Amino acid sequence: MAKVLIINGSPRVGGNTSIALDEMVKVFEAEGVEAEVVQIGNSDIRGCIACGSCGEKGKCVFDDAVNELAPKFEAADGLVVASPVYYASANATLIACLDRLFYSTSFDKTMKVGASVVVARRGGLSATFDELNKYFTISGMPVASSQYWNSVHGGAKGQAQQDLEGLQTVRVLARNMSFLIKSIALGKEKYGLPEKEEHQWTNFIR
Repeated sequence: MAKVLIINGSPRVGGNTSIALDEMVKVFEAEGVEAEVVQIGNSDIRGCIACGSCGEKGKCVFDDAVNELAPKFEAADGLVVASPVYYASANATLIACLDRLFYSTSFDKTMKVGASVVVARRGGLSATFDELNKYFTISGMPVASSQYWNSVHGGAKGQAQQDLEGLQTVRVLARNMSFLIKSIALGKEKYGLPEKEEHQWTNFIR
């Protein structure tokens, strides 16, 4: 069975971000895709210190939720990251988690399907949406799309229930993501993964 890991970056249990993700989980279940939600927004997760230890140890030197998420991410066919919007950006705990999760894991992420979902009272949604999608596009992960940018509005707890278009958008997203995951699985069986080139590491001073 196909699997999707969902990382909820909100510190509020049962808040508007959870409401949006619950809509996706219902669709994943109907599509025969196993979905696991892990809420990390209220966890104690520090940022990356660029120590390079993960290259030697195979995991992050800070043994917290990031190392717990790593095997779940490796086993998953898709990853959803969701966050409330803070100052036109994602929750800092989520960003710290994603920085370390993507950098410290050496497994091939090619063709794992990615999607981000953002929730706000009013503004900053598209900036946060773009910020989160960059983790996928640097990792060879196709990004699932919907009928609109994956954003849901809601300020006070529970208000997201009133954003009918936003909730429809994330349901469509889950259906499209399920289709992509299944299609890629068939493509892997017939064609395998795309050929890899040796990475050409350069910078702007040479």
